[in-house]
Amino acid sequence: MPKFAMPLTVRRLNWTDIALGSPAVPKGTMALHRSLTSGLCRRASDPPGTFWGVGDRGPNIKPKDAAARYGLDDLAPLARLEGAKIMPMPGIGPALARFRLVDDRIEVEAVLPLRTPAGVLLDGLPPPAIAGAETEPMFALDGTALPTSSRGADTEGIAARADGMFWIGEEYGPSLLLVDEHGTVHQRLVAEGSADQFAGGGIPVTAVLPAIALARKLNRGFEALAISADGTTLFAAFQSPLAHPDRAAHESSDLVRIWALDARTGRIRAEYAYPIDPPSHFLRDSEAGPVFASDVKISELAVLPGGDLLVLERVTLSTHLYRITLPQPLPSALLDPSIRPTLEQLGQAGCSTAGLPVADKKLLFSSDISRGICGDLEGLLVLGAEGLLLSNDSDYGTEGAATQFWQLGGLALAD
Repeated sequence: MPKFAMPLTVRRLNWTDIALGSPAVPKGTMALHRSLTSGLCRRASDPPGTFWGVGDRGPNIKPKDAAARYGLDDLAPLARLEGAKIMPMPGIGPALARFRLVDDRIEVEAVLPLRTPAGVLLDGLPPPAIAGAETEPMFALDGTALPTSSRGADTEGIAARADGMFWIGEEYGPSLLLVDEHGTVHQRLVAEGSADQFAGGGIPVTAVLPAIALARKLNRGFEALAISADGTTLFAAFQSPLAHPDRAAHESSDLVRIWALDARTGRIRAEYAYPIDPPSHFLRDSEAGPVFASDVKISELAVLPGGDLLVLERVTLSTHLYRITLPQPLPSALLDPSIRPTLEQLGQAGCSTAGLPVADKKLLFSSDISRGICGDLEGLLVLGAEGLLLSNDSDYGTEGAATQFWQLGGLALAD
């Protein structure tokens, strides 16, 4: 059981979503709103109560859900295409947001759609396909195939640099976007060998990330970012085990890679192994139906007082928050795509046998204990030595969810 500094307090904060509109559908109402809380962070220079969030690629829904929920039966056959998504408003792309916490409510001060230095808006469409990397087909509400885009981004995680700029992680590349407080993207860091995917997008591209990043499983790229207290190191976690060397390794592995990058250049400094929980440890999800190892995800990182990392690990309904002290880095050879066995093939058991370091973790909070908290939690912000702010990803309301903010108190964050 987690240890609390004092009696745990949990409260939902007041918030009203920003409406986007309701596309015409045969059944029901698709009431879409802005989704701005896939990741949270704050800058040291921000006024008290101010923090920042980032939303993902834009409204999207799986074909089978579009058919069942909205009567869009003509879209149902598209479910046979792995990763296929329907984008009811493809003109709505990722955005930065500035928020303020005031007493028991959250207010939005600005919504800043991401744009190139020339002012062209980013979109949520996938980049052109590249050999060795999985990609997602996108379709409009009428079933028309949507094009790829070198300006496309599926933004998820955010961290503030010491100079006030933001690193935003996205899942398509995966890549890292350097963004200012107005939403202008000044640079895109991508994996070695993938720069051509983003050529012509109007954003300077630097292929500085290890090529092994291209082995991310479909829709499981950079989900979680955090910056060290001294501002020199950017921590980036993949959402789940890489599909390396193949999908079978992703589905069976119980280790996720956390990278320590130079916060200025993005060059890798070290790699760490994080052990994910067995599926049976996510009680609310297990009660709702079968849970598989590939369902477990890392959705957020934060740096705690003292320098440890806080990791948000979840399925859908169940969310666990773990404190970790980073172990010794993994051998750099495990970044080489040709090395066998891969970290994913080794898993926790193989690393133990080989004497490779794996992070120890300590449970601080579980929504299996506080069951009133919503699912799909993705945003995490440290408010002090004992408090946290959590937010969900509402998926723009495509399936009826609303954005929720939850404030937790009484946690032992400073131990």
